[in-house]
Amino acid sequence: MKWILGMLSVLALAACGKDAALEAPVEVVRESAVALRVSATGEVRSAKATPLAVPGQGWSQRQLEWMLPEGSQVKQGELIARFIAPQGELELTKAELDLRRNVLARMGKELELATAQDKVGAEIAKVDVDLGIAERYAGADLGMFARNEILDAVQDAAFLGFKHETLEWQKQQTEVRGGAELAVLDSQRATYDLNAKRRREDVAALELRAPNDGVFVLNADWGGEKPKVGASMWAGQEFGALPELSALEVQFALTQLDAQGVQVGARVAMHPLGRPDQSFESTVSWVAGAAQARSRQNPVKYVMMKATIPAEAVAKFKLVPGQGMSADVYTGESGQGLSVPNVALIAEGGKTYVEVREGGKLAKREIELGARGTARSEVVKGLKAGDAVVLTPAANAADPDARRFSAPASGNRGGGGGMRRMG
Repeated sequence: MKWILGMLSVLALAACGKDAALEAPVEVVRESAVALRVSATGEVRSAKATPLAVPGQGWSQRQLEWMLPEGSQVKQGELIARFIAPQGELELTKAELDLRRNVLARMGKELELATAQDKVGAEIAKVDVDLGIAERYAGADLGMFARNEILDAVQDAAFLGFKHETLEWQKQQTEVRGGAELAVLDSQRATYDLNAKRRREDVAALELRAPNDGVFVLNADWGGEKPKVGASMWAGQEFGALPELSALEVQFALTQLDAQGVQVGARVAMHPLGRPDQSFESTVSWVAGAAQARSRQNPVKYVMMKATIPAEAVAKFKLVPGQGMSADVYTGESGQGLSVPNVALIAEGGKTYVEVREGGKLAKREIELGARGTARSEVVKGLKAGDAVVLTPAANAADPDARRFSAPASGNRGGGGGMRRMG
């Protein structure tokens, strides 16, 4: 009786296993052209553009008062933006006040110097008169005067002579000292003049005009924010650009995982956002050497890339800088080959497997991958056309982490480094 129950249990399990094998969803592998791609969104930019900076000098503060809408067509000399500079006007007022104070100080110093010179000159004149009177006695008959009068006259003449020399020295020193003080004031005036001139030019430079024909495009800061009316800015700060429409390109970013295997020359299919009917193709013209985070809040790293827009596409679809663009980057393309969905892959012990249904049973089979995409991957070894690959392998259902597998060995085609979850 126990033997019969055991046999019935084995048959029931076999039947359940067979039912599970038959009910598991599969994809029959077929040989076809392999074209693996990843999608991204980017922005139309110009490879050649005339930079536009906030007018002014010396990093003086500005406030954006008015500007043309971004994307406006402008002609050479046309007004693009207008600024105000309250702080600059205050600095100009201070500079002109310093200049007026200097002028008044010099006038006061000239008056002081003239007064001092007049005073010394008057004293010299008086001494000269007294000295002339004293020198009369030098040629007079000594018999006509008393002895004490003669001695006083001789003494006065000597004193007045020394006093005259002293006053002449004082006059000379007053001129030298006054000239030096005036030179200091003149030097200060030159500094104040230069500062006032610079402030006037700074306050006058409040309009930004187009240096050439083009399309007005604003530049975003590191946080992705573009200038807005009322924003505080600095003279010389990068404000926008006038890109040349003859050299447009699309700049986009792929995550570090998606960018694996993308190289210069990879095919890119693009179209403006919301306009799939305006599609065209190009190739990747530049790939950044390293991945970088695009936001402090998001640690995911991206690889920046560029693709040139053909001139005929620019003319046909009227593309302009700043326009959003959808791009499909082909990470791997080959002739006839085999590929499987990433959800069917199993990673164990550094190797990759799939489950294949054969004769009503599931068999685990090791495979070798080539180029990889976000949804499918190329199989270069381990499968043949007609194999039925299970899309929900039991190993993945039992252990979801088994779906995370490492990059293929360097000998595999289209491989890249890092860990990656397929599906």
